[in-house]
Amino acid sequence: MKRVTGIGGIFFKAKDAPALQAWYKRHLGIDVQAWGGAAFDWTDADGKPTGGTTAWSIGAEESDQFAPSKASFMVNYRVADLHALIAALKAEGCNVVDKIDDSEYGKFGWVIDPEGNKVELWEPPGGQ
Repeated sequence: MKRVTGIGGIFFKAKDAPALQAWYKRHLGIDVQAWGGAAFDWTDADGKPTGGTTAWSIGAEESDQFAPSKASFMVNYRVADLHALIAALKAEGCNVVDKIDDSEYGKFGWVIDPEGNKVELWEPPGGQ
């Protein structure tokens, strides 16, 4: 079974999220949107879209988005078959969050790594 196929997003917290978002926009040219992040569309060597996106965002330090992890970041990994991977992780004794979200953006599940970091697993909708 194929497990992780790529990185779907990188999310981190900041003491002053708006100021840090502005710094990344000004100095690194990241097109930070009102929701606090940017979407990087995947392209081939000629700049043509290839059907994938990597999300990047900065959230408020007080956010509980990464709970139960105390980490200030979370990586979202693209997966081919979320339900099969979650079942395999459970069978292997991993600390899997007992919840799967299914939305217009795809299916999301989570596992806590041995260091206590919350890891997001994302199966994009078909065609992405």
